[in-house]
Amino acid sequence: MKNSILILLLLSVAFSVAAQTGKVSDNLSMQSKILKMDRKYAVYLPPDYETSRRSYPVLYLLHGGGDDQTGWVQFGEVLHIADEAINSGKATPIIIIMPDANTGKRGYLNDIKGEWRYEDFFFQEFMPFVEKTYRIKPDKHYRAVAGLSMGGQGTFIYALHHPELFSSACPLSAGTGPKDLEELKNSRMWQGMEGVTDAEKEAYFKQYSVLYLIENMPDDQKKAVRWYIDCGDDDFLYEGNSMVHIAMRKKEIPHEYRVRDGVHSWVYWRAALPTVLEFVSMAFHQF
Repeated sequence: MKNSILILLLLSVAFSVAAQTGKVSDNLSMQSKILKMDRKYAVYLPPDYETSRRSYPVLYLLHGGGDDQTGWVQFGEVLHIADEAINSGKATPIIIIMPDANTGKRGYLNDIKGEWRYEDFFFQEFMPFVEKTYRIKPDKHYRAVAGLSMGGQGTFIYALHHPELFSSACPLSAGTGPKDLEELKNSRMWQGMEGVTDAEKEAYFKQYSVLYLIENMPDDQKKAVRWYIDCGDDDFLYEGNSMVHIAMRKKEIPHEYRVRDGVHSWVYWRAALPTVLEFVSMAFHQF
């Protein structure tokens, strides 16, 4: 009898633990007319998603160059980290959407010739699709964006271009683009400049330079987005992130800026993710 009771208790505990686990799917897809191809994405659904009927806040979590929609799942351990943050009460139950920006061409931005319109795809097709497919609160106050490296650049650009859509933005070890027009012309990271006029280059620079966008931010947008910027002290992208921090200070744009011990690696980004989840959750709770 005692053994039976013990077994039932153990089964009850095991069921309780299992019930606190979220779900990740990393091979989902949708069709894009803008990019003329199927686009894959991954999704994290919080532990109570299947047993509730309510809608949830959303975090768009962007991968870096060389990864795809599985990066945050496989190397970033998003399932374990999000479950732990939610179960401990540090983060609110949240849906995490992880798109693929590494198939066809690479990058979250539109290219200068209009041949790769990923940013258009993201806002015109992808975001509406996922927010209809999942029970997501369709409101700025419950929407956030974060990402690492190339995805950190995407995070900066998306929140700077659309402050009306995001409550929080968390670029990690982010690319920030050329600091001036001359650097754009000589940068190996900004490809496809052949045959482009100087006027087109200048227009593109003004659209996609993080520093330019911050330095020219209208006063009424300074508090539109809550910013959390994090870059390792030995990261090769430290200079751009430092310059962004200084520009934000001079412009009096409220933001959190963190420099921790580390390099451009998954060890650093895994350690950053719990803080990101807590930071964006604070914004969700304000409304």
